[in-house]
Amino acid sequence: MNSILELQRKAHEEIERVEEATVQELLTKPKAHKEKLVQEHRVKTFVERVQQRSQYLLDLYQDVDGSRKAEIDAITGASDFGEFYARLRDIKDYHRRYPHAAVEPMELEFQERDLEKEEEELEKMFSGEEALGKYLDMHEAFDQYVNLEKVNKVNYLKYLDQFQKFESIPREIKSSPAYATYLQTLQTYLESFFERSQPLFDLRETRQGVMATFEPSWEAGTVVGWRQDGAMEIDQNAELFCPACNKQFSKKSVYTAHLTGKKHKKAASALLEKGVTEISPEEKKKARLAKEKEERDKMKPIAMAEQLVKEYVSILSAQRDETKAHVERKQTLTTEELVADAVEEIELSEEEEEEEEKIYNPLKLPLGWDGKPIPYWLYKLHGLGVEYPCEICGNFVYMGRKAFDRHFQEWRHAHGMRCLGIPNTRHFHEITLIEDAYALWERLKQGSKTEQFRADLMEEFEDADGNVFNKKTYDDLKRQGLL
Repeated sequence: MNSILELQRKAHEEIERVEEATVQELLTKPKAHKEKLVQEHRVKTFVERVQQRSQYLLDLYQDVDGSRKAEIDAITGASDFGEFYARLRDIKDYHRRYPHAAVEPMELEFQERDLEKEEEELEKMFSGEEALGKYLDMHEAFDQYVNLEKVNKVNYLKYLDQFQKFESIPREIKSSPAYATYLQTLQTYLESFFERSQPLFDLRETRQGVMATFEPSWEAGTVVGWRQDGAMEIDQNAELFCPACNKQFSKKSVYTAHLTGKKHKKAASALLEKGVTEISPEEKKKARLAKEKEERDKMKPIAMAEQLVKEYVSILSAQRDETKAHVERKQTLTTEELVADAVEEIELSEEEEEEEEKIYNPLKLPLGWDGKPIPYWLYKLHGLGVEYPCEICGNFVYMGRKAFDRHFQEWRHAHGMRCLGIPNTRHFHEITLIEDAYALWERLKQGSKTEQFRADLMEEFEDADGNVFNKKTYDDLKRQGLL
């Protein structure tokens, strides 16, 4: 069945089924952190599937090769009945070839889930230090940071507190390849952490927002840590620029030493061979401006990555604070205490998954339809604090008058009356003691209010002539041979 229209119908149905499954999934309120994370990853899978099928539908509707238009023309033209019967014949031939082909309803795909497998895959996404997205694991980026040259060496806890403060890092360090690698590692990890711990967070929108504000600031030279009036001040350092080597220096001593170097002499000789003996101030300034623009364009991706990391850290501020507290706490524990603490965290997480959230209910009030204790005034209004025991129900205690009145028609009381051999009629309402029930039953029998059934007197029999007798009379006449 290669019908374009049928493929479109099937894709529309699949999108509707996935959307319905997404709604049903979001209506379920998770109780634990792991359940919430599993649900969000499941919803993310649904959203990606809707996007894929929507793109597939868009491609079909665009009809680049014209097959959809040709199919519509075929079923709406003069030979529409011929096309109809041809398709019907193809369907019959298919089912004739495959009479026992199994067809699984599409909705079953979203109802059958392997929760254990989903939780196992979720645990593989995170390292042990991350604790299913509760903490950050910055050790890889920290190792690269401390190996950078000319940076202040700090411990891991201090690094967690200041790693987003890029303006404190000198410009010459930022121009090194090692710093670019470190920054790429930092950005990649934070984006990966977003995708794993907050799968429904729109990271693309965040990146677009940062880029929209970064571009004007960069052109104006007002990006924090990259201001043009910073380390490379063109007008003030004009005498420290070497036009032969096309290089700017920030210190007088370094510039003087450069003039005596082999590279400078070789570059100056090359200019003399070209006939250039003197460079005018305008040409020197133009060369400096070109060099400055080249350096800024080269460092623009680095500055952009820094702004992205700053934005990520501001969003993950809660996780970073939790990580700092967690690391600080671990540093005060011994090895044995660390092992015991890890075991305790596992047990607490398991209890969190198995038990519902505890509800503060010191008065032990009954729970309402929402799972919360009912108001105390309602508890007193219905008299739910008054106990009503019933001996016939096995000394079961009913709380409140309403529950007590209702229980006379429920299975427990009816079973107790049946065990006593007494019919559970309206006469026995309010009777809770076995002795009282027996006494009332005897009184009802004596007063003929409850008529007993006697088969010998109440069963009726008819002879061949149509005469009606009770059972006792009929048996006596039959034994005497009179019937």
